[in-house]
Amino acid sequence: MDKEKNILQRGPLGDRSLPRRKRLPHTPPPWVEDGSLFFITICCLKRCENALAHEPVAAGLFDSIAYRKKLLQWNPHLVLLMPDHLHGFFAFSSHQEMKKTVADWKRYVGRKLKIDWQREFFDHRIRSTAELQEKWSYVLQNPVRAGLCKEASDWQYVRQYR
Repeated sequence: MDKEKNILQRGPLGDRSLPRRKRLPHTPPPWVEDGSLFFITICCLKRCENALAHEPVAAGLFDSIAYRKKLLQWNPHLVLLMPDHLHGFFAFSSHQEMKKTVADWKRYVGRKLKIDWQREFFDHRIRSTAELQEKWSYVLQNPVRAGLCKEASDWQYVRQYR
């Protein structure tokens, strides 16, 4: 039993340290068109707790996203809040670095709204209309799959930006 416990603590290779996570650059290659659309997921530090899907946090998040759109820091298309993460579709111009823009926004809303975010975020460049439709549907159905509502149209923590 003690030998089993020791193996579990050390891992399969006997290394006591945790594996290093690959750091994502969040920098589109130079051949990616200016204004390309990205699917982004940003997670709260504490998972399985409702940090985002309630007022006034949701209102503050949506307002800050719209405000930064007016400042031309990004161009959001759709943002959906789940209790412990958010999904969004954003475009960034070449003069606005995605990683810095998202990090600045996370820092601001984290302080103002008392949200503890995970250090990184996930991004995926949308490459086709079919892929956009697939991801868009996935995002809108997320609260339904999670059992938070019966129909996607019932979820109130979603905004489309024009």
